[in-house]
Amino acid sequence: METDVTTELYPRERVGRVREATARAGLGAVLLTPGPDLRYVTGYDALPLERLTCLVVPAAGEPFMMVPRLELPAARESPAGRLDVELVPWDETDDPFALAAARLPRDLARVGVADRMWAVMALRFRAALPGAEQVAAGEVLRTLRIRKSAAEVAALREAGAAIDRVHRRVPGLLKAGRTEHEVARDIADAIIAEGHATVDFVIVGSGPNGANPHAEPGDRVIGPGEPVVVDIGGTMPSGYCSDSTRNYCVGEPPAAYLEYYRVLEEAQRASCAAVRPGVTPEAVDAAGRDIIAAAGYGEHFFHRTGHGIGLETHEDPYIVAGNREPLEPGMAFSVEPGIYPGPHGARIEDIVVCTEDGHEPMNTTDHGLVITG
Repeated sequence: METDVTTELYPRERVGRVREATARAGLGAVLLTPGPDLRYVTGYDALPLERLTCLVVPAAGEPFMMVPRLELPAARESPAGRLDVELVPWDETDDPFALAAARLPRDLARVGVADRMWAVMALRFRAALPGAEQVAAGEVLRTLRIRKSAAEVAALREAGAAIDRVHRRVPGLLKAGRTEHEVARDIADAIIAEGHATVDFVIVGSGPNGANPHAEPGDRVIGPGEPVVVDIGGTMPSGYCSDSTRNYCVGEPPAAYLEYYRVLEEAQRASCAAVRPGVTPEAVDAAGRDIIAAAGYGEHFFHRTGHGIGLETHEDPYIVAGNREPLEPGMAFSVEPGIYPGPHGARIEDIVVCTEDGHEPMNTTDHGLVITG
């Protein structure tokens, strides 16, 4: 992405929003080590090292980021270098935890630590701030991250288009006699070729492996007439993720498969159609699940309908029974019902973004079963 787009994705005012959210949560500060929260706030995709990199955002006071001196050039060159955040380098013989604590008020009662902070670092901060109760910072960041900005939606749209292009390549890669691993390797190459920075996962579930939603590609040889579930995703240079599932068959599919595949298509359409502001995630889940259950396949749909997506493949909101938090414009998530009877299985997955009056799909490839040679 170009620099101006990156600036829109990681705006300068985001640090201020975190500070305000920190105060509203009753925390004295949040401590963000490398991971999606740090990247969300600063745009810095810092390496997770044993040396401490940590953004400290006090509820009152100026934010700063502890950075190992040898990582200082990378931090300066990242979007974080353009923010109003002091970069505080520390040397190999320093105690960065003590240095960070010394910059904070002595009477801190509660601090938020990054959900992905290594336990050893959380313990070091506990020793450096003995009077401060540690709580998860994720709830503070969640209120900001769960609604995507226009720039974030554009990044997800770009990611969706890239993974759609990969799916269009799949029919040329799926042949009887090839192993799942061979096909997965070629798909991984295509994910990079179509613009992703990294490959996050490649699921190629043939025959009975299609009934395992998280099947790992193996040495199983794909046979003629076998359905294949292809669930793929990666991370774009922007940091935003793709995730899409489509279904293929090498030759003529089994009649029983076609019967429930039609039900699955109807269920996925119904769940997508239910997405609009004010509707609860559990209602989106129920819209498709009820159709699958009414057709007699309820026991074969045993996972939630979807998960949020952004800088992580899985994040809030989760589209599952019991989640009654109303959807809002800007919320982005997958809609991916599945039916897995055993001899084979199928799942249809799109990423959608809740809009002011409905939803926008990030994936546009056809949902129908693709027959390959």
